[in-house]
Amino acid sequence: RHLIFREVGNKHLPNCVALKNIEHGSEDITIVGDGLAFISGGLKFPGFPSSGEPGKIYTLDLKDPNLKPVELRMPRNFDLESFNPHGISVYTDPSDGTVYLFVVNHPQFGSQIEIFKYVADGSSLVHIKTIKHELLHSVNDIVAVGVESFYATNDHYFNNNLLKTLEIILLMPWTNVVFYSPKEVKVVSDGYHFANGINMSPDQRYIYVANILNHSVNVLEKKKDNTLTPIKSMPLGSLCDNVEVDPETGDLWLGCHINSKKLFLFDPKDPPGSEVIRIQNILSDEPVVTQVYTDDGNVLMGSSVATVYGGKLLIGTVFHKALCCDLK
Repeated sequence: RHLIFREVGNKHLPNCVALKNIEHGSEDITIVGDGLAFISGGLKFPGFPSSGEPGKIYTLDLKDPNLKPVELRMPRNFDLESFNPHGISVYTDPSDGTVYLFVVNHPQFGSQIEIFKYVADGSSLVHIKTIKHELLHSVNDIVAVGVESFYATNDHYFNNNLLKTLEIILLMPWTNVVFYSPKEVKVVSDGYHFANGINMSPDQRYIYVANILNHSVNVLEKKKDNTLTPIKSMPLGSLCDNVEVDPETGDLWLGCHINSKKLFLFDPKDPPGSEVIRIQNILSDEPVVTQVYTDDGNVLMGSSVATVYGGKLLIGTVFHKALCCDLK
């Protein structure tokens, strides 16, 4: 296995527009059932460009033709100056409809999980809890499965920056997936080459994990004790970042990185490109993999997430803008 440096020609979709006021990252995007998208912006990551401002969370109503993101007001009791949001997940409490937003946060490049309650009327977040644990030492992404329960990926084994770099160069399969609940915290899957995006099937039976430096997505079956059993590994030939799942079809949508060298050694004169991949029927014997969008970096640099709603495709990036395109 090795890092891929493949060049792909542009494959644009019709009627693509950049979302207003998002210029410095839209690393993760997730949509709740009524077309409301949550977007994490302003991720600071070593080696990548940054605005230097605190991170932000936006919402976007995909039913509104204006497509204008709304920056959510953060709670006063929260340390906004060090807010550095990465992966996000939304959980809607079936008992009362409360929407909880889970955010991977890296203050001072540490690793912790923030749980917020979303208040639609005031376009704001109420901070509920900060979660830290020794097993959650290098969290990349998260999928919420309860009010305080989730699965999370660790993208590194070491905490030391030099050793982290060696991990990537030597492609050591040492990263993992952790299950967290107030009652137990445990590693439930390991052996990944930089575990990245994570999500769940609509029926909540399967977990999907992007094994980014292995150029694949792993499918795991969720057991009653919250452990995960490997089912299959799906080769993709690209470095796929976050995983989003269409709640109606079960299709996987992935924001991917075409050229790892351009991504990790950023040069504004020769920027990293973007790629969106769709996987249909991943659980079948004959899944269908489609390249939906590609760009050489002139329009969109470093795509990290893709998700769909109502015939529209949202594409987010590590440190660049966000794009909304018509699929039809």
